[in-house]
Amino acid sequence: MEKLKPKLFSVRKGYTKEQFIKDIISGIIVAIIALPLSIALALASGVTPEKGIYTAIAGGFVISFLGGSRVQIAGPTAAFATIVAGIVAKDGLEGLIVATLMAGIMLVLMGLCRMGTLIRFIPYPITTGFTAGIAVTIFIGQIKDFLGLTITSKEPIIETIDKVKYDILFIHTLNWQALLVGIVSLAILIVWPKVSKTIPGSLIAVIVGILMVKCLDLKANTIGDLYTISNKMPSVMLPKINFKMIQSQFSNAFTIAILAGIESLLSCVVADSMINSKHRSNMELVAQGAGNIASALFGGIPATGAIARTAANIKNGGRTPIAGMVHSVVLLAILVVLMPYATLIPMATIAAILFEVAYNMSGWRKFVQLLKTSPKCDIIILVATFLLTIFFDLVIAIEVGMLLAAFLFMKRMSEVTEVEGWIYPEDDDDDPDSISLRKVPDHTLVYEISGPMFFGVADKLLDIVPDHNDRCLILRMRSVGAIDATAMHSLEMLYEECRRKQVTMLLSHVNEQPLKIMTKAGFVEKLGEDHFCSHIDDALAHAKRLIV
Repeated sequence: MEKLKPKLFSVRKGYTKEQFIKDIISGIIVAIIALPLSIALALASGVTPEKGIYTAIAGGFVISFLGGSRVQIAGPTAAFATIVAGIVAKDGLEGLIVATLMAGIMLVLMGLCRMGTLIRFIPYPITTGFTAGIAVTIFIGQIKDFLGLTITSKEPIIETIDKVKYDILFIHTLNWQALLVGIVSLAILIVWPKVSKTIPGSLIAVIVGILMVKCLDLKANTIGDLYTISNKMPSVMLPKINFKMIQSQFSNAFTIAILAGIESLLSCVVADSMINSKHRSNMELVAQGAGNIASALFGGIPATGAIARTAANIKNGGRTPIAGMVHSVVLLAILVVLMPYATLIPMATIAAILFEVAYNMSGWRKFVQLLKTSPKCDIIILVATFLLTIFFDLVIAIEVGMLLAAFLFMKRMSEVTEVEGWIYPEDDDDDPDSISLRKVPDHTLVYEISGPMFFGVADKLLDIVPDHNDRCLILRMRSVGAIDATAMHSLEMLYEECRRKQVTMLLSHVNEQPLKIMTKAGFVEKLGEDHFCSHIDDALAHAKRLIV
């Protein structure tokens, strides 16, 4: 069983001075990358800029300290932007803190209950669909600032469709100077990686954007024009929690927990492939939970493992959790010393950075590939999750996506489970277990069941109808790996029908799980242990003796 032990305590052995220096350098570089992203994602989430940095400081430090990965870097990510913005607009910061605290507790419990491996049961079309949907909502949400639109509304504009509607209604307020800043910033983000892999393009875009507004005296909104930024150290914030608030935030907390679990473990898998390591999924969930609790208490937003920042950490030589902890400490220093200068960053530059984030997270190539190559059921799940994320919200998208996936999975399973009576073929069969090599006694029915017996196919058992000439019914169950309570009930009903018609029921080759369920249900005792045969030949011989 996987150990619940932080990787930090496992990497101490053999830790060298050279690696310590590499971890420090990598932590500093990742902090520089995380700074503009944390501010941008905080604004996209509907909170003040410093709260994104609080998240990377408190959540990032705790997740690195307790994490199950050697190199995971945590902080605010784009996946949470839309759901956080919705919570803040509807329930305020207190609602967000409660939802994040609850999500943290859920994640800790998931890790302690060893549920790290269960995340893989979230179907790939669902994760691809809502990730692409989030990317679209982030992109649409930044059009206003990129174009420099002046939008007035009596109520907060939360829904994606409403944002599109207001962008169109107020397109006449387009600010060409803000648009110029946005275009230049976006161009830098696209071109800069070809110039340097070390210095992040987002940092260069921020510097150029500030210089354009200040030196060219461009009339474009900056963060300082719209928000008051604090450079105070994060302090503990205890919300007033009551049962009604817990009840109202439960679905939001569940969504945050699932999202954090999926994204962090996906990031761990990517990191493992890059450094040839193996993360501890359950410990990572505990760390994610503790990190989100810390982030909420210090005024931050939901945190999770960030794939881009984790990859940057690896590329710059980080190989232990020390790098992630250094990243958080450096951000704390930047918050205290340099945060006042963040007021100079143009909103159009922030929008350009988020455009790039949205593009990178959209996974549009994977999306198109799934549309081209997947079965129809998976395409339905993919498109439904994608559209529901855009037109409604992430909670509904995941809930409906999971329900669709479950129903379509059951449909598939019901199609592969067969209950067929034996019919002698005309040609010889090479299968040594084939019916063609066996003599079935007179007045005996033999049915072969293939596939799992569950509630979706339980009614197929009731299609077996012995008539008054039949004396024995054999159910061959060598291909039945599992049975549930509904199918067990149908089997008991079939047995009662056989008993009423004085037909003896025999079961052949019952596997371990079905036999265990039958024993617990009292069916083995009811039918009689001698009516359970290990092989079809034994069942046929027993049937012959009963009839004679």
